[in-house]
Amino acid sequence: MNVLVTGGAGFIGGNFLRYILRWHPDWSVVCYDALTYAGNVDSLADLWEMPNFEFVRGDICDGAAVQQVLERGVDAVVNFAAESHVDRSILDASPFIRTNILGTEILIEAVRRLGVPRYVQISTDEVYGQLGAEGRFVETTAINPNSPYSASKAAADLLCLAHCRTNKTPVVITRASNNYGPYQFPEKLIPLVITNALEGKPIPIYGSGKQVRDWLFVEDFCSAIETVLLNGRLGEVYNVGANCEKQNIQLVTDILDILDKPHSLITYVADRPGHDFRYAMDSSKLQRELGWRPAHKYETALARTVHWYLDNKPWWRKIKEGGDYHTFYVRQYGRPRA
Repeated sequence: MNVLVTGGAGFIGGNFLRYILRWHPDWSVVCYDALTYAGNVDSLADLWEMPNFEFVRGDICDGAAVQQVLERGVDAVVNFAAESHVDRSILDASPFIRTNILGTEILIEAVRRLGVPRYVQISTDEVYGQLGAEGRFVETTAINPNSPYSASKAAADLLCLAHCRTNKTPVVITRASNNYGPYQFPEKLIPLVITNALEGKPIPIYGSGKQVRDWLFVEDFCSAIETVLLNGRLGEVYNVGANCEKQNIQLVTDILDILDKPHSLITYVADRPGHDFRYAMDSSKLQRELGWRPAHKYETALARTVHWYLDNKPWWRKIKEGGDYHTFYVRQYGRPRA
């Protein structure tokens, strides 16, 4: 199989590339990435010499470039390319509209026009909005996004499904809960906690820290994407979660305990606007129809993640020393709790 992975220099995309190249050495994989602030070629350093891997720098909003790479002959497209940080979307939604909506439309239109046999759209649980204290999101839960990021992803999902229904474009969608693991950009919660703790810096926690998320180890999500890519029914949405709900503050203290760092590093900051309180995913459709199950337990996967950041300090230090990271960090957390 020849697979085009857009956004493959990002966190989940890069882990998916490794997963596919490890378990399908007979596949050819092209990583297509614009290398925006969260795209990192250093994350792909161990893949460069593999004969069945190629990197192409390109933007999914560039229709000519997209067509050129697809015309090589592609059996499937897996679209990770997206702006994905809620906090940044609140500060400026325009890049999210451009990449997540316009870019997805350009990409899927090229897939339709050139007759690519399979297109997997990588989406998020955030398109559903927030849950109360009970229940889980199912695939038929009404879409009700609460941030510019999640609204842009919801729009992309609806575009993909419309293409499938109207033009018979071979679309399947995954919506995953919060991922964690190696190579995650250190603005996100888990790597932010780990790296700040290692540097002895305060750890900013929004509001009360009692927001609840369903935490999914990235390798489990990669296996779910592989399952959907190979066997998912066209036109369907598949939720992916680990049934691992944790309050943010519990997650943070678990990380500090693994690192043997004091809880006094925790610093509460003003909550972000429109902060969804709880997400939880019902993955029974994926389990029932395609036989997928998460393979990793929270305790061991979290410890493995922490130790990856311990062992790869040059990777994240280079990012955190960059001007863009520092500017965003000061702007976002350099204010007292309301």
